[in-house]
Amino acid sequence: MRRTTYSLTILAIGLLVLAHGVVEDPTQLRMLFYAIDGILAIFVIIYFLRILYTFERVKFLKRTWFEGMLMSIVFLNQFFTYGLGFPLIYNVFEGMGIPLSVEWYRVLVSMYMLVFLIVELLETKVHLKTLQLKPSLTFLLSFVFLILLGTGLFMLPKMTNSPDGISFLDALFMATSASCVTGLAVVDPGTYFTFAGQVVLLILIQMGGLGILTFATFFASLMRQGIGVKQHVAMHELLDSESLFTAKGLLRRLIFLTLTIEGIGAAMIFMSWGPDVQFTNLGSKLFFSVFHSVSAFCNAGFSLYPEGLYTQPVRLSYVLHLIISLLIIFGGLGFPAIIDIFSPAAMRARMAAPWKNWKMLTRVIVYTSTLLLALGTVGFFLLEYFNSLSHMTFAEALITSFFQSVTTRTAGFNTVDISALTVPTLMMFIFLMFIGASPGSTGGGIKTTTFTVILFAVAATVRNKRNMEIGHRTIPHSVAYKAFSVFTFAAIFNIFFIFVLSISDAQFDIINLAFEQVSAFATVGLSTGITAGLSDVGKSVIILSMYLGRVGTLTLALALSTRATSTAYKYPASHLAIG
Repeated sequence: MRRTTYSLTILAIGLLVLAHGVVEDPTQLRMLFYAIDGILAIFVIIYFLRILYTFERVKFLKRTWFEGMLMSIVFLNQFFTYGLGFPLIYNVFEGMGIPLSVEWYRVLVSMYMLVFLIVELLETKVHLKTLQLKPSLTFLLSFVFLILLGTGLFMLPKMTNSPDGISFLDALFMATSASCVTGLAVVDPGTYFTFAGQVVLLILIQMGGLGILTFATFFASLMRQGIGVKQHVAMHELLDSESLFTAKGLLRRLIFLTLTIEGIGAAMIFMSWGPDVQFTNLGSKLFFSVFHSVSAFCNAGFSLYPEGLYTQPVRLSYVLHLIISLLIIFGGLGFPAIIDIFSPAAMRARMAAPWKNWKMLTRVIVYTSTLLLALGTVGFFLLEYFNSLSHMTFAEALITSFFQSVTTRTAGFNTVDISALTVPTLMMFIFLMFIGASPGSTGGGIKTTTFTVILFAVAATVRNKRNMEIGHRTIPHSVAYKAFSVFTFAAIFNIFFIFVLSISDAQFDIINLAFEQVSAFATVGLSTGITAGLSDVGKSVIILSMYLGRVGTLTLALALSTRATSTAYKYPASHLAIG
């Protein structure tokens, strides 16, 4: 049964790719969909056989409740469609004005079976022998795989509205930007991609937003023989979990938390569309709501409008702007902080013991993020009051300033024309983008905690203090070393890439190139409008920068969190002149 599941899952995914990406002939499409429905029916039979063969059926049904619910829906749809001649899912959802419901149903079932296949492979000890990879290498390769998969899908004929399709470099750029939740685009996603292409873009954003943290907990919990205590210690340190066991069990909570926040956000966005925003049908309105909710929470910044949220129908939708700002803030706080603040267990503990405070990590994240948001809001308001905000009322200018301060922290949405901003504003944006979001979040940058530790380390050095202290706690010197390492890593790469861009794309001002580069490295996605005009070398530099910005700092942190070969020695001390 396991071998049959492996084979049929791969076959179903292949047939779906052919149906939605290549084949256009109606007769061939009908045959492909019949074949896919046949495979789904076999999945139902296999699930029923697994129930019969298991020793503890009640426990099995509880453990596989989601799969059982999915197989029940498949069974009902197949029975009504082929037994009674009444396509259940098609009639129900088409009646509600939601098109392509059957296609969504087939894709979701097949994607679930693909995930099930991967889990089964990872849990099989035979296959674990070939997956003895270091965690840092696993993270790097996982994003490479996701980017290459997205590139291949974007290049399929039915993914774009262009007769000639999309070039390899542009497909690679868009796949990298989506997987690394950056938001920079060389084509307009709303008009250039078909609906299937937009769905692929959405999946890449979701996978990329959860990618690093999900892959970390996923492999830490499933690869029982491939991940050792050393890697669990690294996970425990990165996630600031209470113990090594809580670091293992975060995956389900993270996915549930993400889908809950995105679902609530999509519902709020759905209700906030103004009367001026026109949709072809209810399904289109739902898709736009889900797409922008996921893009906001994952700090991706992709929009299906030509000029982002600056496009005329939504430019003045200030309620929508505030909802998206809230989603961006949640996504940028990081899962450890969200769990510490909003999880029912933590809230009950604080109600029982009101003197109990947030964890140190949470306090640093919240206070630093609040300070940077206030700084960005006031700074943008003062610098742009007589420029991009000149035609707005005071309240509108304040909301716009707040939104741009929020989105600059790695989200990438815009409600003003970025190319019309003054140079001081762009420089402030570069500073905010470079800092970015918080650890364990969907955002990029050097992270708020790194920035805070560097500031306190500098203050301790200036005041000639032996120890660095934050909130009546002593911070180990090793943390400061890591912070300075991450900062140096980011600064060197950005300076080098800006230098290369100044040679390959000398037609653009250096401030625009620097803005583009830092936006890419910090996975922000804001642009002054030069992205599509970059040379092939320039696009390649931005692609590499987006990738390194998404995985580089974490990989460095993981490498630094592992133990050195030996520290049982010390060389003679020597002094160097500094400054």
